[in-house]
Amino acid sequence: MSTPAGPRKQLRPTDVKRLNRDWRRRTEGRLGLLVESVTQPFNMGSIIRSAAVFGVEHLWLAGNAIHPDHRNVDKTALGTERLVAWEHAGTAAEAAATVRKQGLRLVAIELTGDAVPLHEAPLDGDVCLAVGGEDHGCSPALLAAADAVAYIPQIGRVGSLNVAVATAIALAEARRREWAAT
Repeated sequence: MSTPAGPRKQLRPTDVKRLNRDWRRRTEGRLGLLVESVTQPFNMGSIIRSAAVFGVEHLWLAGNAIHPDHRNVDKTALGTERLVAWEHAGTAAEAAATVRKQGLRLVAIELTGDAVPLHEAPLDGDVCLAVGGEDHGCSPALLAAADAVAYIPQIGRVGSLNVAVATAIALAEARRREWAAT
């Protein structure tokens, strides 16, 4: 297919680096991620890769979350685990307290009765998103510690998303909101 400027061509690696550098210059908000009890290596690897893509400055693990240095995480992280600082911060309550000490508002991504749609969630400024394990989501302790809870609206016949996909959507929305405000 041709455009008025000629045929479309994929960007070369140098052009991609330039494009990404331009977006980094438009990004000021601090973005963190708290991952509670995600145990599958492929999910953690995908989460880490998305965290690296969207400029997460720190990843806090809670509960029995698999560590980014687990040998099978790299199969989906593809080396990006070296780009995101991380630590295991203990229980969900301890991790939430650590997040707050860093000056970040904590927004859990979960389906609860008081959750707001992600596009209405308080994602401005310095924020840390929180996601929970594959089977049970965010624990009651994590939900109690959160400043807000948001859900991803879904119109299909499936009631939930894979945790790695949900994390990527939420991270993208946090950055999109920041970029749209500038």
